Amino acid sequence: MATPTPSRHPALRRAPSIPLVTTACLLATAAVAVCLHLGVSGRQLASAIPTFLAFLADTMWPPDFSGLPDLLRATLLTVEVAFLGTAGATLISLPLALLAARNLAPHPTVFATTRFVITLCRAVPDFVFALMFVAALGLGTLPGVLGLALHSIGMLGKVYAERIEEIDPGPPEALAAVGAHPLQVIRLAVIPQVVPSLVANTLYRFDINIRSSIVLGIVGAGGIGFELVTALQALDYRRAAAVMIVVLVLVAVVETASNQIRRRCL
Repeated sequence: MATPTPSRHPALRRAPSIPLVTTACLLATAAVAVCLHLGVSGRQLASAIPTFLAFLADTMWPPDFSGLPDLLRATLLTVEVAFLGTAGATLISLPLALLAARNLAPHPTVFATTRFVITLCRAVPDFVFALMFVAALGLGTLPGVLGLALHSIGMLGKVYAERIEEIDPGPPEALAAVGAHPLQVIRLAVIPQVVPSLVANTLYRFDINIRSSIVLGIVGAGGIGFELVTALQALDYRRAAAVMIVVLVLVAVVETASNQIRRRCL
């Protein structure tokens, strides 16, 4: 007796199949069209990488680590700015997400207003927020922290709210049926279901903010980014190479630590 072939999932049968070759041809055609529009020639593209590698070898090597203690202090400042921006965004995003989730919003007006605030924070880049705070507050780390926090609210508020909308409605309804207060329902039946997602997305946002805080240092928010732009402006490319190596090590260490924490929590 022949064994029946298991049927595929309906969604898989309905999914359109786009050949890989067709996709590659479309991407290549679009890339050529954009290059023509930008005035970038094939000769320029072919010579860009060798020219850049020659610049690294002749101008930026060997790196100058003579000011390593200053670079380490600037690196610590960058990590602190990213941490404060992420922590502040997390503390604000969670209450906003509870109001922006369709299954928990107390009123449609509250839902729409909160969603608008989250979208606005996400639409404005952290770089722009930092420039505005630098103009209002002056140079320093505070504009960087506030810029990161506001933009992070847009991302964290959105993913938190979407995860809250996906929870199992059974436990919250059971607690509400026995007379539990809405805050008790949130604390006992909603938060426990979303904790793994909150941890994972918060750590992911911290990874992003580490990189963003380096860029924000260029606009005067301090940290290792400020050291990088100072070295480049002074045409001290060997010191700039040392800064880039420190940045590379920082990003690798933070990413490794975040992955370890995420695995333990999940």
